[in-house]
Amino acid sequence: MSKYWLAVASAEHVNYGIGLGIAQTNRGKPQGISRMSPGDGLVFFYSPKTSYPDGEPLKAFTAVGRVADGEPWQADEAGFKPWRRKVDYDDGAPVPLSDLDQKLELTRPPN
Repeated sequence: MSKYWLAVASAEHVNYGIGLGIAQTNRGKPQGISRMSPGDGLVFFYSPKTSYPDGEPLKAFTAVGRVADGEPWQADEAGFKPWRRKVDYDDGAPVPLSDLDQKLELTRPPN
């Protein structure tokens, strides 16, 4: 049975991940990524800001996709070693949270 995951990251970080075809969560810690399985869906990501930590407010869902085949791995980016996994992202523009606030249980006020 597929699961669906929601992660939170700035739009800048989401776009970086889309460009690489990967996802990472919890600042690169393995716990979240290791719980995902191939075929799981991602409402991935909700972006409260355009960049972290001082970006402009965005409040939008900025990517949707499915976890691809393969296992999580640990990358090495100049000493930063985040855990990642492959994701097949869907095409689409960001969707403002305000467009969904009455349509989804997750986004209904007072959330």
